[in-house]
Parts: sequence; structure tokens; C-alpha cells
Amino acid sequence: MEFNVIGAGLAGTEAAWQIAQAGYGVKLFEQKPLKRSPAHSSDDFAELVCSNSLKAARLDSAAGLLKEEMARLGSLTVPVARSNAVAAGGALAVDRERFSAAVTEKIRSHPNITVVQAEVGGIDASPGSITVVATGPLTDGDMGKSIEKLCGGRLSFYDAAAPIVTAESVDMSVAFGASRYGRGGEDDYINCPFSREQYERFIEELVNAQGAVLHDFDVYEGCMPIEKLAKRGADAPRFGPMKPVGLTDPRTGRRPWAAVQLRRENSAGTMFNIVGFQTNLKFGEQKRVFSMIPGLENAVFVRYGVMHRNTFIDSPRLLNAAYQLKKEPNVFFAGQITGVEGYMESASSGIMAGINAVRYAQGRKPLILPRTTMIGALSSYISDESVSDFQPMGANFGVLEPIEPKIKDKKQRYQALANRALKDLERSVLDADNS
Repeated sequence: MEFNVIGAGLAGTEAAWQIAQAGYGVKLFEQKPLKRSPAHSSDDFAELVCSNSLKAARLDSAAGLLKEEMARLGSLTVPVARSNAVAAGGALAVDRERFSAAVTEKIRSHPNITVVQAEVGGIDASPGSITVVATGPLTDGDMGKSIEKLCGGRLSFYDAAAPIVTAESVDMSVAFGASRYGRGGEDDYINCPFSREQYERFIEELVNAQGAVLHDFDVYEGCMPIEKLAKRGADAPRFGPMKPVGLTDPRTGRRPWAAVQLRRENSAGTMFNIVGFQTNLKFGEQKRVFSMIPGLENAVFVRYGVMHRNTFIDSPRLLNAAYQLKKEPNVFFAGQITGVEGYMESASSGIMAGINAVRYAQGRKPLILPRTTMIGALSSYISDESVSDFQPMGANFGVLEPIEPKIKDKKQRYQALANRALKDLERSVLDADNS
């Protein structure tokens, strides 16, 4: 049996890694550097195109639980991320260049993985091969047409990325270093505090700034452009990415009216991204309006925010919980194209697609994790035919089966959910290995 993985992003590299680690040869097809999507700039694999944060690290968080489940399934990206982490309070953020370079080196050096740098024009669904499609949410061209033909329809919306500024250009006489509620070190985040007057003036300019796309569009809530969020209500950003809770301005000794957080972009701490400020504003408008943020009056922008189109298949009608195409069982899908939302969520789907591609080749039942695990709950969601208005889903405790009896304290409840998930994961893998 021949194994092919199309796309060397987070999902594709994880799928190829699982197949190779199982002792099978696999071809990993990647179109870079021959062709790049509008969102990509590096030739390395597993490129992080939006934020450099992989979200919370602690086990009693949904994101932290997801990463621990992945690690226990033999993830490639989780240990690499932990080895290339930058200070980010309670989050796992990485030096994106080092992270991608390390993933690339591990993939290229694996004896069972053959990297093929070529643009693939279609999906091989012939009985003699097993294909994992991990082409990402920016899939277009002949591959996009091939997916559309195979799947009979797609789901599309827009996604956005936040700007990056140099650390030395931030005015630290105004801004201050601190993590919310004292989690992490003081240099993990830079905070730009607003007075009420400053905030109201900023929001007025933000909602009236000129966007790069003049027509309206649908966008996933998790990557809502800051200007579109502000148009929902003047206080919407203040209760979202600009929330001041857990922060004290050392100049006043009080909590600011609102605050913008800057998060380390690299391990050297020379660049910071503006947290939650995904945007579709024209570059000149970004410079003008974002320079109104206290402390960023003279900020040097090394990258402006960009918006790009994302494409997803109608997974509940097309895939089972093994990320396997129902009508073509030797074809698997993985990554954001399936409707899982987030870096690690995408990578986790690649793990499951790779594991189940191997099990299918061996004539064994797929590994389907229970909904008490984060990975199992996500795979259940994307394959649930009862979901009519299918929207991308990231890791959250709401997708897990509730724990009984109910625990009132949220922190204790989340820890109990995490403990149960890891126990059920271990049992499910053991049962699958013996089947």
C-alpha cells in the first residue's frame, strides 16, 4: 500500500509522522517553494501564519489538555513547540521561525518520509494508495477543483492576521510589562493602557478607518477583525481583546479603562504581535489608527495585518470520526480544511488521520477516541450529521461530555475533566491496540 500526504502544514506533518513512525514509507507533497499562498512567507514546514501562540499550557485548560493528549499520542509538533517556547505567561507561544525549522528538520531527516516538492493537481483515490489531504484552508487551483468534485461543495469565510511591531519602538514610559493576574513573568507581555477618553477616541477612528475589502464578508468569530468587532458596539473590544482585567497600570495604581496586549513574537523578544488585532484595514490606516494606541505612537511595524480566504469542506456530511471520507475510504482529510479551528486542533486532526490511515491499511478498526477526550470531542463534532449550520470549532470544555456529579468550582471541574480525558485516552488506545 502506498501512503501519500498532501500538504506539509501542521496537520500534514503530523499525519506523515504518524505513518512513518508506524514503519511505513510515506510521500509528503508540499508546493512550497514552487508556489505559496497569500498567507505564507517561509519555505519551512508547519509555518505559523497568524499568531505565534498555541494557547494555554496548563492542563486545566482546554488548549492545555488538547496538547497533552497529542503528546501522549506521539505528536511531532507538541514537543518541538515546548522546545522552542518563548515567554508568554500561562500560554505556550513559540519562536515561529525556530519552530518551523525544527519541524522541517525532523521531517526531512526521517528515513521513512520522502518529501516531494511539487504542486499536486488532484487526489488519487485509487485502491492501491491511501491519501491524506492536508492542503489547508487556502486550497485553490486544480487541487481545489479536485476537492470540490470529490466532495461536492465547500464552505468558505475569511480569516485575518494581526500586525507585528518591534520591541524597541514601544514607549515603555507609557506601556508596562505584566501578565494578567500575575501569571508568568513581567516581560511576557507588554500592556498599553487606555484612559476612557483615549479609548473612545481610538474606537471612533477604528470604526471609520478604510478597509482593504470594501464588500462585506463572513468571518469566523475567533479571528474577527478588530474593526468589525468595534462596529458591533463601542465596548465590544473592551470586553474582548482589549479587556483590562487582571492588570494594574503602575503609573496610576489602578486598572486601566482598556488595554492592548503585545505578546512576544520571537525568543529574542525583539518583536511583539498585537494580541487580538487581526485586521482588514489598509496598511496606511493600520499605521495611522494603531499608532493611537498608548505606547505605540512611534511603533515600527515589521508586518501589517492581512486577511485571506479560508475554505472548508462540509465535514459532517462527508467525513466519519476517523477523518475518513465516507464514500472514498482510502482518502482522509486533516487540518483546518475539515473545520477544526486552531493550530493545535489542526495538528491533532493530522495525528488522527495518520493513525487511522495506517489502521485502514492494516485492515483494523479505526481509533475513535471518546467524547470525554478533547481530540475525540472535536472529531465527533466535525463528523456529526445532525450539525446543520456547520462552523469551525476549536478546543473548549463545552464540547466534552459533562462530568457527573457536577463540580461547581470551575477550576476543579476543568481539572476533573482533564483527568478523566487522559484516563479515557489511555484506555481507548490500549483497547484499540488489542483489537
